[in-house]
Amino acid sequence: MTDLLSIRRTTRDDLAEIDALFQRSYPALLKDHYPPSLMVTAIPLISKANPRLLTSSRYFAVCDADGVIVGAGGWSGRDPWQARSDATSAGQIRHVVTDHRRVRQGIGRELMRHILDDARASGVGRLDCLSTRMAVPFYAAAGFEAVQPVSITLAAAIAFPAILMRRAL
Repeated sequence: MTDLLSIRRTTRDDLAEIDALFQRSYPALLKDHYPPSLMVTAIPLISKANPRLLTSSRYFAVCDADGVIVGAGGWSGRDPWQARSDATSAGQIRHVVTDHRRVRQGIGRELMRHILDDARASGVGRLDCLSTRMAVPFYAAAGFEAVQPVSITLAAAIAFPAILMRRAL
């Protein structure tokens, strides 16, 4: 990651920009890994940031020199909305994305390093991740191990295949 990029905690004011990042990047990044019939139903559901996560102090934005968000992601405790001081020894990686035009530039790697450090500093001993098929190599490079395939129910009759991954901190 170049010196022109910075990582900061997100706020509610970032909602529209992060939604736009999900909406433009997820279709481009996931299209080769999921059938079109699933993409058309799943993308609208997974391309919305959760305002509570954005204000949790555990979600981060990677910004370029102009302040444009080019990556985002974070973590939560087992209960995503518990107070920071109540974090248990296990956490969950949450809603990680890099702008599809900026992949392979170290943005995701630096963001993940930041997330891992923040979770570790909060007393978390293990992080789980529900990875898309496309992101398995990324998480593996960050030290996560595949545990098993899972199906995430996004809405009635919409099951999204993912891989449960895990990493000790």
